[in-house]
This record gives sequence, C-alpha cells and structure tokens, in this order.
Amino acid sequence: MKISVPSSWRLVLPVALWLATVGNLPLWQRLVSLGESGTQAAGLVLALGLPVLGAVAALLFLLNWPRVFRPLASVLVVVSAFNSHFMWQYSAVIDPTMMANVVNTDVREVRDLLSWALPLTVLGIAGPPLWWLWRRPQPVQGWWPRLGGNALGLVLGLVLALVSVLGGYQQLASLARNHKPVRYMINPLNSVYAMARLGAEQLPRQAMALESIGEDAALLAKGEGPAPLFVVVVGETARAQNWGLNGYARNTTPAMARWQAQGDLVNFPHVSSCGTNTQVSVPCMFSPLTREQGGDKAPTQENLLDVLQRVGLAVLWLDNQSGCKGVCARVPNDRPTPDPALCEGDECFDEALLKGLDERLAALDPERRARGTVLVLHLMGSHGPAYYKRTPADRKHFLPECTSNTLSQCAPDALVNTYDNTIAYTDHVLDSTLQWLQKRAASGQASTGLIFMSDHGESLGENGLYLHGVPYAFAPEQQTRVPMVAWFSPALQQRNKLHMDCLRQRASQPYSHDNLFHTLLGVMGVQTRAYEAGLDALAPCVR
Repeated sequence: MKISVPSSWRLVLPVALWLATVGNLPLWQRLVSLGESGTQAAGLVLALGLPVLGAVAALLFLLNWPRVFRPLASVLVVVSAFNSHFMWQYSAVIDPTMMANVVNTDVREVRDLLSWALPLTVLGIAGPPLWWLWRRPQPVQGWWPRLGGNALGLVLGLVLALVSVLGGYQQLASLARNHKPVRYMINPLNSVYAMARLGAEQLPRQAMALESIGEDAALLAKGEGPAPLFVVVVGETARAQNWGLNGYARNTTPAMARWQAQGDLVNFPHVSSCGTNTQVSVPCMFSPLTREQGGDKAPTQENLLDVLQRVGLAVLWLDNQSGCKGVCARVPNDRPTPDPALCEGDECFDEALLKGLDERLAALDPERRARGTVLVLHLMGSHGPAYYKRTPADRKHFLPECTSNTLSQCAPDALVNTYDNTIAYTDHVLDSTLQWLQKRAASGQASTGLIFMSDHGESLGENGLYLHGVPYAFAPEQQTRVPMVAWFSPALQQRNKLHMDCLRQRASQPYSHDNLFHTLLGVMGVQTRAYEAGLDALAPCVR
C-alpha cells in the first residue's frame, strides 16, 4: 500500500528535520557531555530529540501558508544559526531576559560581538535549509487541502512530541530538574517562547501610564551646612570576586583602599544584584519595589529619580552605556562630553563622564540645586566581550591581555588580566570622582557623597560560561554578586548625623539593589510613604 504525503509537507518536513538536528547542535553536544556513558548520552539525545522534532514540525505546519511559510521559516532558520553561535562561543541561553537584551541593544554592543566565526556559523547552519527553501517550488494547493494537510501535520507533530515525552519522562524529568538551562537551548522554540513571553509582559505595561509614587514627598529639615551633592555611580558588569577590597588576590582597587584607609569610604562585600543583565538590574536598582515584589519585572511605577525631581531636587543622568533603560526618561540626561583624548567615534572611556561636570551642574535649575543635587554616572565599566576596549593604553596594569571577543579562544590568564584591567580602571574613575567631590566639599560648595554599585556580575569561563544574562534562578554567583562602596564627606556626615564607625561595623551584612531606593531617599532627606527605613542601609547608623 502506497502512502501519499500531502504536497504541502514537502517543504516543511526537511526544514523541521534540519532544525531539530543541525539547528540544535549545541543542545545535542550539551546532552552528550551530561551522559556518564555513550549509551546514556544517546538515550538523552533520543529522549529529547523526538519531542523537539515533533514540536518544531508542529510550529512549521502552523506557518505553512503561501507567501508566508518561506519568509518565516527562513527567519527561524537564521535565528537558530545565530543562537547556535552564541551558545558555542559564550554558553548563552535564550530566555525572555536575553531576548530583552537583544531588543534593547545598540550598535556598539553589536559591534563588540562580531567575529569571523559568526558568519561562518550562520552560513554553515542556515545556508543549506535556506537554499532548499528558496530553490524548491512552492506546492500549489487549494485552501481546503492545504488546511487539511497542515492540520494533520500539526496534530501528528504534537502527538509525536507528547508520546515521546511520556516515553522518556524519567530521563526528561531528571534533565529538567538537574540541568534547567537546557530548556532554553532548544532552537528555535526558545526564541519563539522568549519573544512571546516578552511581548505578553511588556507590551501591555508600555501601553499603560506609569503609576505615580512619592506624591506626598517632602524635604526634611536637615542640619546646617551647604546643600547635598550626591553621586550615584552605576557600574557595569563588575563582579565582586575581582574587587580588590573584597579580598581578591590582586589589588585591583588601590585607590579605593586608600580612601578606605582615610576613614570616609566603606566597602560592602556581600551585595546581590537584582538581575543578571542591565535591562533588568538598572530599572530594579531605582525601583521602589524589591526583587521579590516584582522590581525585576517591566516597570509599572515611577522610580527614584521621579521622586527626587518631584520633591524639588536637581537630577542629572550621564550615560556612557547603551541607555538608562527608561530610568532617566523624565529627568535631564546626556552623554559624555566628546573629548578626542578619551573618545573614538561613539565610544568613550568612562573618564569622559567627568569632563565639564561643574558646567553641567551649573546649567541645572538654580532653585533645585539650592535644595540638593543627585548626579548619576552610568559607566561602560567592564562591559564585554571586548574588555580590552574599556581601558586606555596607559591603564593596562595586567598583561598580557586577551584582545579577542571570542572569549573561549583566549588563554584563561590573559582573559582575567583583561577583565581585571577594567576593574582597576573603574577604581581610577571612582578615585577621580571622589577627588572632585572632595574639592567641592572643601570649598564649601556642597555636602558631598557617593555610592558605587554595579548592575550585575560576569562569568569568565567558570563552568564553561562567559558574559552574563543566565536566568537568575540558576545564575552563578559570579553574575549576581556585585561590588558596592559608599563615601561621605565630613560635612554630609554631620548634616545627616551619620556615624561611620557604626556603618563600617554593619557593612559586612548582606545588602542588595533593593537598598538603593530607600538609602538615597534617606541621604537626601526625602520623607514619603514610599520610604522604608528597614531597607535604608544607613538608617541604623543615623542618630
């Protein structure tokens, strides 16, 4: 008996088979590495391979319509090829958070990720199925035969996925329980899921007006002295493990150690980030919500800067990164002042943020400045993978450096050297900022202070992981533990009745991004129902 295959399947099935096999090579390699023997590895690949084939085929049958299938299938093929490249190079996984990074990236970040391996991988994985798709004639069918064929293919694909999941349930359940990132390695279903989830979460929120917070905010009467000038330095990709003040073997923070020895700078060694990427962490840092309350989700409320501006303070955000992720949308904000010595094209070293600061502050509303000023500096910091681009030639203390953005090909010692240079340069930028604040305090212009806190950490090859962005639930400590320091001039200590001995004693307690919102309200003397003293890192030491 001859079985007749519907003509509409002739394009779908080969593409589905290619995507489930070659398009998922990083996944199958990962499963093989998890198997304790060749037999067990083959069992894992088979147990997951059949559900992947069935689910991919079902997805393609949903798209199998004239003038639609080939373009959309081509997109899925190319996306799978790009995903495979970044899985191979950086052990990345594709989840909604990673998709948010992709959507919100800029030209500089994309440029840093380009390498010769990328087009070769994309061509090798996407080339054959694209050739197949566009060389084969589109089957001509009536509406009802095509609908019937697609419906049958969809059902069979889902049945194959369901039956094979049930048949290999024990292996798959163990895999899902012990190796959770694997679920985000299934191409192209990971991208389809991530984009759908991202759209479902963010689009409705973007259509809604942000909820106002701190409408009752008022400035408390503080002690005598000049108005406060407080700088919040948002670090980028600095991890606590390589921060010299935290006991790292290398002295990557000599300047901070000097300021600490003088007594007015406090290091906080146990600080957790809200997310593992900038898109999540930066809004969460300035959110009134803790991570557990939803601060790591797309914002539905105004943030710290809105409250500070509402109460009459001067606010300025200076950004050397890929943007403030919406945090500075309603306050004055700008980029670094172009300086040929510090900038090349659209890329600047972080020192450029300090150029012309006095003039920038003088341009703010004088009535607001008379009450107090909050300046936010968003660093480029240790942003990878091109770490070597983040430090000037005369600031490369640890050599040899890795000068490639294909991190897996770098010698481990050279990679760490390159990263440590970025931490040492951040230390230098903080030193320059503190010197500027100290001069303004000494001249009586302001009661000055500073908090530095990184947005997230970074993996440098530990457990085969590079960069950041691993889903928070199973992210390694390298990506979630971040450095934090705080400095207060004597004038600001006196104005806020802050006891530094108390703060130094409490600094070893655990803190997180959740503390920034309430700590800064306390420093600036803002009274509002949105303020929680229990989350103010300084409150126990204010008398």
